[in-house]
Amino acid sequence: MEEKFELAIITGMSGAGKTVAIQSFEDMGYFSVDNMPPALIPKFIDLLTEQKVVEKIAIVVDMRSRSFFVQLQEILYQLLESPKVHLRMIYLDAEDVELVSRYKETRRSHPLATDGLVLTGIQKERELLRFLKKFSKILIDTSELTPRQLREKIIKEFSEESDSSLFRVEMVSFGFKYGIPIDADIVMDVRFLPNPHYVAKLRPLNGQDKAVYDYVMKFPESDIFYQNFMAMLQPILPSYKKEGKSSLTIVIGCTGGQHRSVAFTDRIAQGIKKLDYHVNTTHRDKNKRKETVNRS
Repeated sequence: MEEKFELAIITGMSGAGKTVAIQSFEDMGYFSVDNMPPALIPKFIDLLTEQKVVEKIAIVVDMRSRSFFVQLQEILYQLLESPKVHLRMIYLDAEDVELVSRYKETRRSHPLATDGLVLTGIQKERELLRFLKKFSKILIDTSELTPRQLREKIIKEFSEESDSSLFRVEMVSFGFKYGIPIDADIVMDVRFLPNPHYVAKLRPLNGQDKAVYDYVMKFPESDIFYQNFMAMLQPILPSYKKEGKSSLTIVIGCTGGQHRSVAFTDRIAQGIKKLDYHVNTTHRDKNKRKETVNRS
């Protein structure tokens, strides 16, 4: 029997946290679409299932699509009966006073506040969404929740993976001569080590070649740096997870990004993997020197 396509529909009151919710689903690997007109959902699902492009999708449907909203109830019943789709709906709500406060803080107008009064718009929306609230199996009141706490609730409800696999560490090597990666969270400099560039037989190689790796790691200060850096990382990685970050980018730099930074990025990545974290490794500038020499 063919497995059903996972579909999460996020709806609820404006200002109740749907943006945080859709971002949480993206972090869990869902293909995410914000504010899709309900009439397009069945066609979109058919296209994805035929092409087998993705296996799970999250869609935000709310009153921004109100001209199409009247069709939603019939479409939801169709999806529930579909042999292709496993539908789960999440409804986000909050107390009126909290929603008013959030709109005041952001200085945004409510989509249904035609007379300019936020509370009037909230009351209209609550009445229009009454059937969706009854339809939804997962109800979350965000009145007392921080964005991080909301994210944790959604991940706990929907994630099929462990929390450790949702948080990932991005390890990037780079050359300072080409600039520090703009998305870096932690930057470390290994230019204090002897440079393999000045060893003729090592110059054309990179930090992933054993000869270069062994050369970089043979110095006592290399091991001192590694041990101290790992000792710093081990207690703080759980705190990044706890604060709701989906990833942490650690960048290691040397002069050209070819030798020392590459070797250390790989070594540190292996050390973090042993702590049971998912790690991606990128060597941004490893081949740049080769690409820029011998120009005509």
